[in-house]
Amino acid sequence: MEKVLISIPDQLAARMRATIPARQRSKIITLLIEEEIEKRERALYECALAVEQDNELRREMEEWNVTLNDGLTEEGKSALTGKIKSK
Repeated sequence: MEKVLISIPDQLAARMRATIPARQRSKIITLLIEEEIEKRERALYECALAVEQDNELRREMEEWNVTLNDGLTEEGKSALTGKIKSK
């Protein structure tokens, strides 16, 4: 378990102390953060899925694929892919 120091407004901290018992605060905060992260990850996934399904964007990206090897020698290509060309 990792401890994290955060800052929250004074009024919110007072309301939290008044309504959430001390031994439950970490659990509640953890659940709220997990919900927010899941919401953001879901939105990011949906965005990535929409990009993948965008046929117009896919066609445009395929047009750019011809530039992938511009300026690279066989040696440079090998270095980028981590492969060693045998002689």
